[in-house]
Amino acid sequence: MIVEERITSFIHSMSEENEGIVEEIRREALADEVPIIRLETQEWIKTMLLVKQPMRILEVGTAVGYSAIYMSQYISPESRITTIEKWKPRIEQAKKNFVRANKQDQITLLEGDAAEWLAKLDGSYDFIFMDAAKGQYIHFLPDVIRLLAPNGVLISDNVLQDGEILDSKFVVERRNRTIHSRMREYLYTLKHHEALETSIIPLGDGVALSVKRDC
Repeated sequence: MIVEERITSFIHSMSEENEGIVEEIRREALADEVPIIRLETQEWIKTMLLVKQPMRILEVGTAVGYSAIYMSQYISPESRITTIEKWKPRIEQAKKNFVRANKQDQITLLEGDAAEWLAKLDGSYDFIFMDAAKGQYIHFLPDVIRLLAPNGVLISDNVLQDGEILDSKFVVERRNRTIHSRMREYLYTLKHHEALETSIIPLGDGVALSVKRDC
């Protein structure tokens, strides 16, 4: 945990609770040990959506559809979300959840490898949420930047890896070193990319907020 537990608990105590089917899906995901956005992170994303008021959202990493459904509550009915997932069991559950939440017309699920889909997509998105395999973020980034509209917002979740990102690679378990080095490379690239202005925020498991410069 990168934020003191007392602070996180206090933030949760002040937060509005999810209602209805959204809360049902959240609790089911937690019970099934499906990784979903943390409560404090989702509230921050909600605020960003209300500020940005995006019309086209791209999510990389659907899981069971919780974050897409959550985001859909805070955008215009005319706005659309496109989300990508490759793991079949989660795809099937996400489809069911979109129907349960009556969001199947607003959310489009692309089935398959995110790198392949990102390379094929065109047009632009004014809000992109990156929440997939952490070791792949750096590989997704060129297409994500291409797809991000000028002044568009990119949010990357889980970028501080419970604080492990601060450690030397020699301290990190050998099996985690590739992800560790790739995430460090990803954060460095976000901070130094000429097309982006980025802040790294110690919220949840770490989020990066990037805005594409209107050049």
